[in-house]
Amino acid sequence: MYGQNISLPSLDNLFSSESDRQDAKLEKVQNLRLSELFSFKDHPFQIRDDEEMQKMVDSIKDHGVLTPAIVRPRPEGGYELVSGHRRHRGCTLAGLDTMPCIVREMDDDTAVILMVDSNCQREHILPSEKAKAYKMMLEALQRKRGRPSLENSGQVGPNFKGVRSNQLLADDVGESVKQIQRYIRLTDLIPDLLDMVDEGQLKLTPAVELSSLAPHEQEEVLEYLQYMECTPSLSQAQKLKTASKNAPLTPESIEKIMSAKTPSVSAREPQIRLSVSKIEQYFPKGYTIEQMEQYIIRLLENYERSRSREGR
Repeated sequence: MYGQNISLPSLDNLFSSESDRQDAKLEKVQNLRLSELFSFKDHPFQIRDDEEMQKMVDSIKDHGVLTPAIVRPRPEGGYELVSGHRRHRGCTLAGLDTMPCIVREMDDDTAVILMVDSNCQREHILPSEKAKAYKMMLEALQRKRGRPSLENSGQVGPNFKGVRSNQLLADDVGESVKQIQRYIRLTDLIPDLLDMVDEGQLKLTPAVELSSLAPHEQEEVLEYLQYMECTPSLSQAQKLKTASKNAPLTPESIEKIMSAKTPSVSAREPQIRLSVSKIEQYFPKGYTIEQMEQYIIRLLENYERSRSREGR
């Protein structure tokens, strides 16, 4: 009929096969300029120019980048690195201008999950990196499932597969739920105490206890630790946490807790030692040590009673 809208196929559809059209939908590896690639927002993993980085640089010089980075377009132009930050640094140090990338459209939470998941496969990850990364990924998982905030992570309900977000994260990164929670608690530490954890000066479990302290209390504890050149045991950290609940920690209360000596085992009562070989001749054959002891006590009691009668 006249006036009816007719939809005509595009030239691309007219002169291409179905396989061509399906192939066009596939992700392609593109060589993008390093200057167009930007770090992921709040990227929690450090990029260190260490021995491992030098090995990567040497490999890139010899063989190129074997695994493409994954990036997503930025509204303001260029691309945001989702995975491939170390490869990007390696290419820069190797003197390259471009690197192979896969451009993928994804929302913020999907990007966070992929970014953390790809980096958690590395061998050497600092506690602070795990802490920030696990927190980011757990929050992203909860948002994608419409779950409560991080503060209520222990109460997160099951998703449609019956798996809680924190359990899903634990399974993905190979940690227990409890360990995930411990690492996330580290994000409440002041930077200097968190650095001590990274450097191995402060153990994880005492650090988790100290994370419950207010920032100004943590500063006071840090000042004491630096001055005394010591670190708290788990017991001392727990006592600091308990004391903080009753009243704000002061330099005096911190010193009292940290300088208190651990109670030693109560001293044993003084004992009289008698060799069995010296006294066994006075007891019936087969008497045990306990029976000998009871017999001696009875003899002493009888002796004391007889003395008392004689003294009357």
